[in-house]
Amino acid sequence: MTTSPQVSALGRVPARNWYARAALDVAHDLLNAYVTVRSSEGEVTVRLTEVEAYGGSDDPASHAYRGRSGRNAAMFAEPGRLYVYRHMGLHDCVNVVTEPTGQPAAVLLRAGEVVAGVELAWARRTAVGKVDGPRQLARGPGRLATCLGLSLDDNGADVTEAAGRVVVHQRETSAMQVALASGARVGVNGIGGDPHRHPWRLWLAGDPTVSAYRPGYRPASSRKDPGGATVSA
Repeated sequence: MTTSPQVSALGRVPARNWYARAALDVAHDLLNAYVTVRSSEGEVTVRLTEVEAYGGSDDPASHAYRGRSGRNAAMFAEPGRLYVYRHMGLHDCVNVVTEPTGQPAAVLLRAGEVVAGVELAWARRTAVGKVDGPRQLARGPGRLATCLGLSLDDNGADVTEAAGRVVVHQRETSAMQVALASGARVGVNGIGGDPHRHPWRLWLAGDPTVSAYRPGYRPASSRKDPGGATVSA
């Protein structure tokens, strides 16, 4: 088992214990990181520009809120694994599991910029739908998964090995001097979508690849402030 970070041309590859932290902390550190997926078709790398954190039994928006099931079993596995699920039977969504084994939590990879393997990503996206431009390639969790070539078959995949099929590279701190924003999670109803209780959607402020916000929770006090977004340096 790898317990120390590995290093590649794209940056450090965090070890498993790096993911054994609170989902919100990992989500923050995944922004601006790279995700590379290798396949027989080639490699595609995406720079993450938007993520969402999800907890376990204390988070009503989490798939693990009501306990373990066949669908969410990967969330209870060791950190640094993928949790992939099918959303409404339409597209796959990719999460990275966080917190210690048995304490379910994950970070949804919502959007990013394709920085390598653009032709392959473009071919995968146009095979399933229209693409308006480069910024739309991986703008949204379903599109991101399609670009990377990830599916339900990758549920449980390890992202902590530099030579693996799926690998996450964290960029150096000096490259993170960008404004970060936070707000309500997209399309989440009830308390889990309250921007004041769960401002757990994080993104790089002003980045064109960040997906559009769709409210699920809209209390009267926040109707003029969709998403309850705040920005910090």
